[in-house]
Amino acid sequence: MEVDPSPSPPPMSTPGYFDPDSSRLREEYRRYRKRLSSSNDSPMLGTSVSRFSEARSLHDGSSIPRRPNAGLLLEDVKQEAADYSDIDGLNGPKLFGSAKRTSLNGGSGRRAARSALNLVKLEDDMPREGETTSTTFASLLDSAIQGLMPFPDVILQFERTCRNASESLRYAATGNIRMVEDKLMQQKAKLLLDEAASWSLLWYLYGKANEELPEGLFMSPTTSHQEACRYVATDLTAQLCLRIVLWLEGLASESLDLEKKVRGSHVGSYLPSSGVWHRTQRHLKRRNNDSNIVKHVDFDAPTREVAQLLPDDKKQDELLLEDIWTLLRAGRLEEACELCRSAGQSWRAATLCPFGGVDLFPSLEAMLKNGNARTLQAIELESGIGRQWRLWKWASYCASEKIAEHDGGQYEMAVYALQCSNLKRTLPICTEWESACWAMAKSWLDVKVDIELSQYQTSRPEEKEFDDEMNGTQLGPENWPYHVLDQQPRDIAALLQKLHSSDLVHETVSRACREQHRQIEMNLMSGNLAHLLDLLWSWLSSIEEGQNVSRPRDDSDMIRFGAHIVLVLRYLLSNEMEDEFEEKLVTVGDLIINMYVRYLFSEGQEELVGVYASQLERDVCIDLFVDMMELRLNSSLHTMYKLFLSAVEYLPFSSGDASKACFEEILERVLSRSREIKLHQYNEDFSDVAEQHHLQALQKAMIIQWLCFTPPSSIPGFEMITGKLLIRALMHSNTLFREFSLISMRRVPDLPVGPHKLLAILAEPLKQKENLFSLEDQEVSDNLEEFEDWHEYYSLDATYRGWLRCEMENYSVPPEMLSAEEKDQAVAAAIQTLELAFLLLEREERPWLNAIETSPFESSELVFLELHATAILCLPSGECMTPDATSCTALTSALYSTVSEGDVLHRQLKVEVKVSSKDPCCIEVALRCLATEGDGFGLHEANDGGLLAAIMAAGFKGELNRFQPGVSMEISRLDAWYSDCHGSVESTAAYIIRGLCRRCCLPETILRSMQASISLSEAGDSLDHCDKLIELVASSDSGMMHLFSQQQLQEFLIFERECFICKMELEEEQMPADG
Repeated sequence: MEVDPSPSPPPMSTPGYFDPDSSRLREEYRRYRKRLSSSNDSPMLGTSVSRFSEARSLHDGSSIPRRPNAGLLLEDVKQEAADYSDIDGLNGPKLFGSAKRTSLNGGSGRRAARSALNLVKLEDDMPREGETTSTTFASLLDSAIQGLMPFPDVILQFERTCRNASESLRYAATGNIRMVEDKLMQQKAKLLLDEAASWSLLWYLYGKANEELPEGLFMSPTTSHQEACRYVATDLTAQLCLRIVLWLEGLASESLDLEKKVRGSHVGSYLPSSGVWHRTQRHLKRRNNDSNIVKHVDFDAPTREVAQLLPDDKKQDELLLEDIWTLLRAGRLEEACELCRSAGQSWRAATLCPFGGVDLFPSLEAMLKNGNARTLQAIELESGIGRQWRLWKWASYCASEKIAEHDGGQYEMAVYALQCSNLKRTLPICTEWESACWAMAKSWLDVKVDIELSQYQTSRPEEKEFDDEMNGTQLGPENWPYHVLDQQPRDIAALLQKLHSSDLVHETVSRACREQHRQIEMNLMSGNLAHLLDLLWSWLSSIEEGQNVSRPRDDSDMIRFGAHIVLVLRYLLSNEMEDEFEEKLVTVGDLIINMYVRYLFSEGQEELVGVYASQLERDVCIDLFVDMMELRLNSSLHTMYKLFLSAVEYLPFSSGDASKACFEEILERVLSRSREIKLHQYNEDFSDVAEQHHLQALQKAMIIQWLCFTPPSSIPGFEMITGKLLIRALMHSNTLFREFSLISMRRVPDLPVGPHKLLAILAEPLKQKENLFSLEDQEVSDNLEEFEDWHEYYSLDATYRGWLRCEMENYSVPPEMLSAEEKDQAVAAAIQTLELAFLLLEREERPWLNAIETSPFESSELVFLELHATAILCLPSGECMTPDATSCTALTSALYSTVSEGDVLHRQLKVEVKVSSKDPCCIEVALRCLATEGDGFGLHEANDGGLLAAIMAAGFKGELNRFQPGVSMEISRLDAWYSDCHGSVESTAAYIIRGLCRRCCLPETILRSMQASISLSEAGDSLDHCDKLIELVASSDSGMMHLFSQQQLQEFLIFERECFICKMELEEEQMPADG
């Protein structure tokens, strides 16, 4: 399924305070999203189905694909057999864990449907936690990219995924593992919680819809709370503070819920009336005269009498206030008030929530909760807007200072200091980074709201007199104590700086600022996303380089987080980024995503890489897939198929957009690189050079497997893609067959692995060729005919080598010990070899490997022909000869000498031989000549490849007159093309290479057939096979004679003589019998 990676958002109206033309009110990057619905809650995910939720099984029991991959099915069968072969005895878990597979939806059965995310995983291969988290993240991201889920909701799901993973790690294995492992798992759980917090902040700042206050909630006249909400909704700094406060309160609330889930209870679990000071009451009833103990038990007695409660009651009060603080920290004001009432301290609930329980937090939720309650409006109609609110804050301020003076409880002091933004009294109990940040953000928000509301307050003389007498405190311009104002940050950077180095914060808070996720969150709060990217890459690049620097303890989690936050920011801010930041998000972001893809790949999660790799820039994506496909070339078919699916499903097969990667281009790059020379590690004496090059042929053949997989039928153009892949497989296999034929000239019993591996891979896909492409297409028809020619040739080659093996085995045994069956087997193999040879040689309709081709160029054009080869020099013994400058010069001269001086001058022949820069054991040969009629122009009727093929054939046959006798070239790569006078490639010239193969393969086939004929003659066969071969070579119609070199003709004549002698001996033996 092709998905547009940059979906354009629907048009949305923009409120006046986010006018894009107003530079004063616009931040560098807009962080608060427009409301998409009337609620910020995420929709249910049941209707969102990503690619990962679709079954991608080979078959699901009820439906069978039209063209299953036979190799995959065969590997399934082998795996099944291996599973059963592992059953030793009646080991229950082993028995049922390995012999069964289960489907994603719970269905069981040996061939149940398997999801792509669990492709070919056995049931007993339990996924690790990282695999589960990575899979969930990929599925969610894929849904968002497809447009099935908004990205803000994806952020929330990322948070929930991290929390679930953390919870399962923290509590699932308790008591079942060793202490060290438990500690590591707890650290991992903590890191996941930190990541969840970062995702939550990202949602609050960049994903949460901007709240538009409904006009129907505003009363006339408005209250101070309504004006505060209006101000916070329109002021960007106040909105930032609000969202930070909501974020931190949400984290604390989640923590309380988790504690309740695990322990069954949380803060506030006290007996009713536990806060009415029972011990102090009993003490007073006994009429003890202790001046330090209060005389009354009303709530104001300790302050009024400057006395204390009994220690037990005081301790109980402090525990109660600690719980109240915890609930306030989690934003649960109602629960805190209810806790006060249940403890018998309703008066304290009234101090926390004045004005009849009106929620004074400046948010839409609070406005909706308050509704059209008139209590606050009635109060402010009498005393003035915001005045009672300010008096309550003053009272809270005085209470916090008084408690501090009398060394009262620190939580009681903090609870009241929080109501009046008195950070000096609040921060001492904030020993965590989150608590300190929350206290500062909440205090700063309250002060900003107070300053805004001060403009609505009247200035009646009695009010001013009251303000001046209020504790004799020096007031600021907004009628607030200067030292309280001075405690507040001036901007977000100042707030973060206070967390780092303020004297008021606890040292653990300053230390926490150096933690990775705290730094991420501070960069998000400051809106410095460019620095956030640099920070992430500095950590991850140090991981890649293996430097011993401070970095996340769990590298994989940080890599995953970095990749996902980059992608989320790309989509969330797609229309709001400045050019400089957009460039950094692409360049640095691609580095991070690339690293995550490689991590998934290294963990064997190939099915996930396509989601992320498809988001990379074109060149990066192509290079990445090429590297991965090369590394998985020797893996199982299922592993390769997972990677194939990941590419074909998430990338377009072909693309007209030059900036986007496509699967077709990846395959072309893979095929091209597979033919390049690889740098090998040879033995010191270079004794294994030939062996290494033969193994490279196997690797070149296996690359075709990528073209023989069947794409899933769910992708658009399934039939077209399958046909194109098979056509490309035919074309590339023919290229490889030509090269392989030139390195399998030696008459040894061992089969050349490359071509036969190629034939095995293509056998099953080609059975469907009639349904996949039209044979009327000339290019397709030509490639199919050439493939059939090669199939016939290599069938003959395998039969000949089988006969040669029989001959060598029989030769090693004394004749009198050979059984009749062994002799018959050799005779049958020789007869079969000759039958196949004559089928190949005596064609009537078209010759084998037809090289007759019409040139695409006119004779009036200046066109050159070029033939480039990479090869090793082989001695007659088969060992490799290491080339040097001297041998290259000698070879150049020898290649020139294979043609006349007239041809050299007339055709402007150029020969260049040099040692390969990639492999010191290889040489690179470049031939270039001018095209002429019949060889580059017009119709090439000679069917022998022309001048360049003749020169190169001499080298391959080891018949160079001015070079070391018997030294031949074994090909590694061979290419031919037309070029212009500047050397630029115009088009391929396949007829040259096909003609070269005819020059080398057909004479060798005839010579091998002569060998088999002699063997039959020696065995008493009277058929005239030799005569038929001699007639074939001598016939002018066949055109075989000029394909033979001088040495090959001499060998042919020697075989003819041996065959004639065998016949004579056979006739002599038969004459006495006839007589």
